[in-house]
Amino acid sequence: MPHFLSDAEIEHIGRGLLDRSLPKGEWTHAAHFAAALWLLRQPKMHADCDMPRMIRAYNEATGVPNTEASGYHETITLGSLRAARAWLVSRPGVALYEALRELLASEYGRPDWLLAYWSKSVLFSATARKGWVEPDLRQLPF
Repeated sequence: MPHFLSDAEIEHIGRGLLDRSLPKGEWTHAAHFAAALWLLRQPKMHADCDMPRMIRAYNEATGVPNTEASGYHETITLGSLRAARAWLVSRPGVALYEALRELLASEYGRPDWLLAYWSKSVLFSATARKGWVEPDLRQLPF
């Protein structure tokens, strides 16, 4: 698990996603949450609208096609944003890098955390990739 030691490291991920300069190898599960937390703290941005656009553009810039089988995934993105938002709300005043470290040490730090809420067949469907699909196993806790 990567250890983020400063808010500047998180900003590097967020800005790199925004301007599509982040090296492809740095776009990991942890980086997705880093970008989400960074974006949620940007007063002039709306994460639920901006993050999907940013990921789609980043994918295109790094040669990853956004199709029904690869690239951007709406349900994973919005589910992860909900988790990140709830995490931040419950930790007012905590430095972003500390909130990220705590989040990554929790159940959400596991790349497969969504499978506690969605079955594989539902989560990895073309429908869930293209648009929001409610969990079919149990409700999200936030």
